[in-house]
Amino acid sequence: MQLTDRHKEYWRKNIRLTAVLLAIWFVVTYVVGFYAREINEIVVFGFPLGFYMGAQGALVIYVVMIFYYAIRMNKLDKEYDVAEGDR
Repeated sequence: MQLTDRHKEYWRKNIRLTAVLLAIWFVVTYVVGFYAREINEIVVFGFPLGFYMGAQGALVIYVVMIFYYAIRMNKLDKEYDVAEGDR
């Protein structure tokens, strides 16, 4: 099957979105943990930021990322006429 330029553009946008979200995931998961001692000097709601990010902050960011991905991909699918169930 030969991909058209429109298909290639769709997949390029899809991969770019996925790469950006994976970079955010990496920073939240590994970089914040790696710098936990330095981050703990910042206090949020009476708790060190490192504790807050580990206990609640990272989970909130992950859920927001999932919702953003779903919403953005639905818009992208409609834009390129590949949405499911709309036919």
